[in-house]
Amino acid sequence: MSSRRDFLQKSAIVAGGTLLTSALNNQAFAIFKSGLPPSDQLNIGAIGINGMGWADVTSALKIPGVNLVAVCDVDKNVMDKRLADLAKTGYDTSKIKKFGDYRQLLDQKDIDAVVIGTPDHWHALIMMHAVEAGKDVYVEKPVGNSIMECRAMVSAQQRYNKVVQAGQWQRSQQHFKDAVDFVQSGQLGNIRTVKVWCYQGWMKPGAMVPDSAPPAGVNYASWLGPAKTVPFNASRFHFNFRWFWDYAGGLMTDWGVHLLDYGLLGMKSPVPKSVSALGGRFAYPELAEETPDTLTTLYEFDGFNMVWDSAMGIDNGSYNRDHGIAYIGNNGTLILNRGGWEVIEERQSGNKVSKPFVAKSDDGLDKHWENFVSVVKSRKMDNLNCPIQAGAHVATVAQMGNIAFRSGKKLEWNNTAHEFTDKAINSEYLMKEYHNGYKLPKV
Repeated sequence: MSSRRDFLQKSAIVAGGTLLTSALNNQAFAIFKSGLPPSDQLNIGAIGINGMGWADVTSALKIPGVNLVAVCDVDKNVMDKRLADLAKTGYDTSKIKKFGDYRQLLDQKDIDAVVIGTPDHWHALIMMHAVEAGKDVYVEKPVGNSIMECRAMVSAQQRYNKVVQAGQWQRSQQHFKDAVDFVQSGQLGNIRTVKVWCYQGWMKPGAMVPDSAPPAGVNYASWLGPAKTVPFNASRFHFNFRWFWDYAGGLMTDWGVHLLDYGLLGMKSPVPKSVSALGGRFAYPELAEETPDTLTTLYEFDGFNMVWDSAMGIDNGSYNRDHGIAYIGNNGTLILNRGGWEVIEERQSGNKVSKPFVAKSDDGLDKHWENFVSVVKSRKMDNLNCPIQAGAHVATVAQMGNIAFRSGKKLEWNNTAHEFTDKAINSEYLMKEYHNGYKLPKV
């Protein structure tokens, strides 16, 4: 491992600390094209490979020198399918180890970094065990499924000093960065409101179905992990875990951590003073979900408000876009989403605001992985585009919104104590209760 680390750090010095280019034609990375011996490659293991976890693996393997050596999933059917698909691309899968228990994967000494693409309720536990085991980590968003989990993950990264990147890949897209620079240039004038919305027509809860036995090949007890034990139900499994509080937080945490993140970044990442929320299962009360299909959340900050607006099953959101962030200022409104950004002038202001529109021009996920790999090699933590601290900040803000909805109260936040002023709310919601013998490590 020491020789591997030495090589990785030396290769980063050769690269001058820059990111890998998408075309992978930078002379600084010519070393990667010369056929590196296995001992000099960056070996990764992937835990949870059904959805975004596999998208992450696909992006990672585009980078020369990155090698997939192990996978772990509680669903054997998923593992077999993913490796079969990978083999069809010509990748040699014969030596990739397969595990049903992530702890066995973490025991592998040849693994430098792990990908965590499990349901949200597993993120904190696996990430903390991974850094304790000496691995760098790419963890999918939202980083934690509770506010206290987010804080524990930050503490674990600081204690073990490992590279931990949160999977908020929009932070690696240039047009998002350019839009934030424009917002902070002052040309919009005083910004009074930031609107963040997510209307997802393709996302609907699953149908109500009876409890059943788990599918063959699925270790359901391991899937539940620290969540409370309940009978298997297909409406909660795989993609649909998002709509149940024990495992996730609905659209607020699924898309919210992407979009709220840039709402916060544009305003220099402040912390809300208070939060309130209204919503419910208005559109699909007959379908299987616990989280709201319709939600409006109001965050109060010093000098401005931020509004979150989400809806499942329909696409016609604000400004005729299905998702976005709008910074509403005295001189104009900047509208930003994954497709680009533009500025609409305020007719009453008399101030001219340049009106650029920038189309999406890069693959944020690929660039996010290039950034992660470069920092794993350089050990320059400040170069991470989305370190665990940033992921924890926005996940905490999203959790605050969900807690306000679930409690039905307007809640005030004490940022010094990192908790609400309502002690009863803190007791009920700040930390998820762990079951089945699982506990977060103490750091």
